[in-house]
Amino acid sequence: MLSEELRIFIETSQWTFAKTYAQTWPHEYIVREKSDHALFQALATHIDGQGYTEYFFQKAVIYLDHEGYSYWHMENIINRCVVRDTYHRREIDGRLPRL
Repeated sequence: MLSEELRIFIETSQWTFAKTYAQTWPHEYIVREKSDHALFQALATHIDGQGYTEYFFQKAVIYLDHEGYSYWHMENIINRCVVRDTYHRREIDGRLPRL
């Protein structure tokens, strides 16, 4: 469960659609440098502490699901996609994109 402060941070952040991956891995992201640094770090820490591990190809990633989205982070970026579009969900459903 997210704190009220983190819920508001997610709701008010300006999420950018990752155009490069629109056809294969549609998702949105925020960048630490364009966000409240303390709240960005608090969300990243929450993902790590409360999330679950799944794989993106062979890479282990910690995901956190919240209100229909899966969140994960990589260094200075927090990403999100709708839960049904995560690698592990698409693999289960037989919907992995052709690369």
